[in-house]
Amino acid sequence: MIDDFGGISCFVALAETRSFRAAGDRLGVTRSAISQALQRLEDRLGVALVQRTTRSVSLTEAGERLFESVRPALADVSAAMEAVGESQSRPNGTLRLSVSSIAETFLTGPSLAGFLAAYPELRLDISVSDEACDIVAEGFDAGVRLGEVIEQDMIAVPVSEPQRQLVVGAPSYVKRRGTPKHPRELPSHDCIGWRRNPRVAPYRWEFTERGRDFDVAVNPRVTTDEMSLMVRLACAGAGLTFGMEETFRPYLARGELVTMLEPFSPPFPGFFLFYPNRRNPPLKLRVLVEYLRRRRSAR
Repeated sequence: MIDDFGGISCFVALAETRSFRAAGDRLGVTRSAISQALQRLEDRLGVALVQRTTRSVSLTEAGERLFESVRPALADVSAAMEAVGESQSRPNGTLRLSVSSIAETFLTGPSLAGFLAAYPELRLDISVSDEACDIVAEGFDAGVRLGEVIEQDMIAVPVSEPQRQLVVGAPSYVKRRGTPKHPRELPSHDCIGWRRNPRVAPYRWEFTERGRDFDVAVNPRVTTDEMSLMVRLACAGAGLTFGMEETFRPYLARGELVTMLEPFSPPFPGFFLFYPNRRNPPLKLRVLVEYLRRRRSAR
């Protein structure tokens, strides 16, 4: 039974990393040990779990079924063991977070600095990205994203106020080109758009009219994955851009940008910290959740 558990641990590490070397590095054992543990597990089950070539590792159909079944249970066991060890100690170690680049309040506000001051034994490893991310497979403890993109089986804790996406431009652009009266007019304007990576189409700007949502493909003159560049170009009068109100707020306050089409931009639920629904989440994650909840209740 103990050997089975070790074999399953090796199998899950291999399924997540798709590499014998990487799985061995994660578990602190040799590549050969991973291979031997997998072979014993396959012999016991009487079925191949992994397909191996000189360049890749993939799961068989049986391997996919086993992986989907045992990964949550193994995570619960690991978390429970970690919780027992933590029960008499202060939270410590590294908390790995995957955070959306547009979660301005979470990234630039005092939340993270205050948390680090409250728990000096903890370290934060923050990956800022807008790519779709399976936080479990990628080895993150939690993520921060807009609520609409979080899987329903995750626990989600709000970390921002409701948000709005706004169209903004510089006064110099408005003087030169005028202000659109309806989102459908945007394709005739110079627009500065965003896309997650070069392999996908530019983001379609989203609006609401009379309770119905719709989007507009603006055919941007400039497309980038860098919000700060979008803001700089908009402030320089190069075109209109679209994003979170809290991103633009300092520029709006200084008069560098002005809003437009606000009646088509109602608020929606904002950003959430999310993590797997486990019986015993690690102490380092529990204290972050508790800290964020205290901050919100104190407002």
